Amino acid sequence: MKIIQTVLENSLFVAQFMAIVFIIFASSYAIEKKFNTINSSRERILNTKKIVVIGLFSAISSVLMMIEMPLPFAPPFYKIDLSEVPVLIVTFAYGPVAGVLTEFCKIVLKLIFRSTNTAFVGELANFVVGCSLILPAGFIYLFNRNKHYAIIGCVAGTLFMTVFGSAFNAIYLLPKFAQLYGMSLDNIVAMGSSVNPAINSIQILVLFATVPFNVIKGVFVSGITVLLYKKLSIILRSQGKSAVRAGVN
Repeated sequence: MKIIQTVLENSLFVAQFMAIVFIIFASSYAIEKKFNTINSSRERILNTKKIVVIGLFSAISSVLMMIEMPLPFAPPFYKIDLSEVPVLIVTFAYGPVAGVLTEFCKIVLKLIFRSTNTAFVGELANFVVGCSLILPAGFIYLFNRNKHYAIIGCVAGTLFMTVFGSAFNAIYLLPKFAQLYGMSLDNIVAMGSSVNPAINSIQILVLFATVPFNVIKGVFVSGITVLLYKKLSIILRSQGKSAVRAGVN
């Protein structure tokens, strides 16, 4: 399989990818568990029903990830998609850990069916930057599960994703992308200059392309999620309670 060959060719970066996934998952689990302890919540962070829903929403998300739209002000490797919408819905319904798992499973499914054309850098970017949106939103929503806190969480998540995602691109992702493809950063800057002549450095590329890209994605994902979540949450939460009752009986 092509994906196996690609993994072997980029084994060191894949190992770094998996280490980042583990750190994010472990940190999210520890924080959510502490939160449940403080609030005397007896709900399990993960159970069979949640895992089934995670699988379903991961599949939906992976399909959405393949439907990409280029942006006129950004280089061709910046393409917007709405794959975070199902992930954020799961995060609100079942907690941040479930959201991280959905995010990761989405990436795995996408790689299985479509492989990668960015030596896994694009997939790492999608996972980490996606988590930088869903985790602040999800943890804020844990304080009070209502629309008001959902909106506050989405705003905070969008702001955090914009700041963190832009810094992560400038410091790690863009240099790593250039390294894996044997290019210089000047080549990446040139891609930006081809759509916006004002882009003449990595810092300006991030300011004029990455920042607005993250803001636009955050606003669209948050808006759609807030509109859809309450309708879907009735189904998701009721199914979760049914599963708990079935387990007790």
